Amino acid sequence: MEKHRGACFDALTWVRESNDLGHWCRFFLQAVEETAEQGKETFHQLLALRQEIDGRIVTLGRRAENGRRLIQLLYRRPVVNVAQVASELGLQYQAANQLVAALGALHLLEEVTGCQRNRFFRFRPYLDIFRAEK
Repeated sequence: MEKHRGACFDALTWVRESNDLGHWCRFFLQAVEETAEQGKETFHQLLALRQEIDGRIVTLGRRAENGRRLIQLLYRRPVVNVAQVASELGLQYQAANQLVAALGALHLLEEVTGCQRNRFFRFRPYLDIFRAEK
């Protein structure tokens, strides 16, 4: 509805002026259908991303299990810092920092602050799926 805000107001005005409730129902059902199609497409993109990430994580060797755990965290919280990763995964700071760097090398995490300290990283491929919807 937000995407077609102007058309929504036009449809409501038409209903009020002409008493044609069917016009509003058709508009509303088209919006529901479009939203459902977008949701379905997003779901398919997320499934494809998950499969792609699973293939990349395997390349981490002995860190693969922690990599999978970090990915699960990133699906819930797509922007993190190293301290959060260490806390959530129960790792030492240095191990968490190395894991974040490894996911950065796989182009799964991207540093966004430009700082040397207190850096934040975003799960760019995941966020890009939702950015593409708009």
